[in-house]
Amino acid sequence: MIGMRTITACALVTLALAMGATAQEARHTGYLAAEALPDALVIVGGPPAEDSPEAAAERAYFLTSRALEGSARWNQAALDADLFGDAAHVSFACAIGKAITVQDTPTLSRMLDRIVMDAAKSVAILKSTFNRPRPMVGHDDAPLCVPREDWMKTNSSYASSNAAAGWAWALVLAELEPAKASRVLVRGREFGENRVICGLHYASDITAGQTMASATVAALHANPEFLADLEAARAELAGAPAAEGCGA
Repeated sequence: MIGMRTITACALVTLALAMGATAQEARHTGYLAAEALPDALVIVGGPPAEDSPEAAAERAYFLTSRALEGSARWNQAALDADLFGDAAHVSFACAIGKAITVQDTPTLSRMLDRIVMDAAKSVAILKSTFNRPRPMVGHDDAPLCVPREDWMKTNSSYASSNAAAGWAWALVLAELEPAKASRVLVRGREFGENRVICGLHYASDITAGQTMASATVAALHANPEFLADLEAARAELAGAPAAEGCGA
């Protein structure tokens, strides 16, 4: 499941956790109007039935995967909890080998922030319709890769907006840097899987989120503002310095 170089610096874990609160601040709006969003209820439908073998297997994996606490993969999952700004983008920068920062690539950085908002909107109807409890609910002593917060008790597990954001980023960056497409797509897949490692989602939440990300990126390609930013981001990356903070 891992495949890509893990960002190993402990300082980055601390930085990402410290910056987590900034995700609650006002951010750029997305590109897509409500009527341009793909229909998640048609595309992915609902989660596995609670009494299904698939749901039972997902619940069991939550418990067994708590043994990963403290591992390199666990630490990367903590980093991947952040969705905004330079700290959130560093592992994707490592995948393409070029810096993605507000200073070096301002249009791309802003574009990735805006894509987070579109990704979240793409799964919002799934969250409100199915209201699936998150894996940690009822397991108060089970470790998570991030601190527990009250919103986790009520915010639906299905589908994962973080997984949607990570996969949407990967698709866009693969388009911008096609020679690095395989690496960046692996990073996008792992970004979503790490929500399961962290203990905040089930595997089917990730699959639904990533499917909606694909549909959302397709919709973005009909948006003139996104297409203009995409070309500006391509020019920025052409002159961007090498990524820093990457593992060996």
